[in-house]
Amino acid sequence: MGLDTIDIINGVPLGTAARPSSTGDGARKKKKRREGRGRPVDPVALEDVRVLLGAEPRRRDLLIEHLHKIQDRYGYISAAHAVALAEEMRLAPAEVFEVATFYHHFDVVKEDEARPPAITVRVCDGLPCELNGARQLLRLLQSGGYGDKVRVVSAPCIGRCEVAPAVLVGQNALGNATVADVDAALDGKALTHALPDSIGFEQYVAGGGYATLKACVAGQRTVEDALATMENSGLRGLGGAGFPAGRKWRIVRGEPAPRIMAVNIDEGEPGTFKDRWYLERDPHRFLEGMLIAAWAVGIDEIFMYLRDEYAHIRNMLVAELAALQANPPVPLVPIHLRRGAGAYICGVGDDRIDRRETRAAALAPAVRRAGRRLRAADARAQHGDALLGARDFGAGRRVVRITRTQRTQRITLVLGERPRAKTGRPSRTGGDHGARVDRRVRRRDAAGP
Repeated sequence: MGLDTIDIINGVPLGTAARPSSTGDGARKKKKRREGRGRPVDPVALEDVRVLLGAEPRRRDLLIEHLHKIQDRYGYISAAHAVALAEEMRLAPAEVFEVATFYHHFDVVKEDEARPPAITVRVCDGLPCELNGARQLLRLLQSGGYGDKVRVVSAPCIGRCEVAPAVLVGQNALGNATVADVDAALDGKALTHALPDSIGFEQYVAGGGYATLKACVAGQRTVEDALATMENSGLRGLGGAGFPAGRKWRIVRGEPAPRIMAVNIDEGEPGTFKDRWYLERDPHRFLEGMLIAAWAVGIDEIFMYLRDEYAHIRNMLVAELAALQANPPVPLVPIHLRRGAGAYICGVGDDRIDRRETRAAALAPAVRRAGRRLRAADARAQHGDALLGARDFGAGRRVVRITRTQRTQRITLVLGERPRAKTGRPSRTGGDHGARVDRRVRRRDAAGP
């Protein structure tokens, strides 16, 4: 018999007066502890945040963009500003701290911590840079006597492998860098990179740009022709699986609307800098291809995820997207440019989705794989209280359900309209990887401790 269900002892009703009082010292202590938890909102920090955000929306998918505003303005993110941002965006402070502390380019400073130096020098430690003396360069710079105004750290690949070793001084990228180059940039306060000398909107249109997109939207080319062209081209993804691009387009088009496109410009593997190379020279060819894909697949909204190390490309894309939207060759779907914050894992597709939702990307991998599309109403109707959560992104219709056992937390994938798979994703060697994992979990649970 549970203590919370006892109303009668030895046949005698306890009655209200016989029950323990809820207003004793224990209750007062609990109340006092509850009132003392958390950080209060600093009104000065709240006003700072409101000025920085201005008239921009306070939507949760803009959390990282707003964190960047604080980092750019002050050089760090104080605990007071983080709490104020949570208050302004109607988020839990823990969620803001979780996201801010996950990314390398955010410096979260608590009340008893010292502020970071005003300038950060990042020395790339990718393989091409290591082979070209990056480690020795890092040691020389760290012993360079810059004082407390400059900090020198190593950083993952910054996408300039063709000019290794590469260094970021603030947001200014230096190729074939030497100590003298870094000293000159610091002395001259050259902390931003020049805009690339790229083909602008007017020049691209004058050379016949966006003609193919116009022909597609005008009906001179059909969607089926575009899909067949892609399938016959042999073009494949470069993420490791080598999935045929044309087949992916066709699969996504066959899924229920709404459909959202996530464009990955977060190349971080050593030796990979193709996206930067093309965007620095011919950005509208990339944008036209993106819009043709959106037309063929039936996309409702586009999110471009650009790594923070490409600050000069971001500045250029902001200007070129504004020119495109001011004089669109065809009706455009909403296009959002999102800024990364230094995290290699966010180049992975599902982690880009997590990042767009402002969650830290270090979620359980199985949850990330399962986080596809299933409308919440349909999911609740099918699975009731078993539903943990649903996300309206990706190319599938799926929902995550979590069940707990004594020894493990098992993550089960429930498919709404795709009976061909039970869990997970197809294995490269055939069969269903998720189903095999689930069978192993069941065998382990049955074996006991």
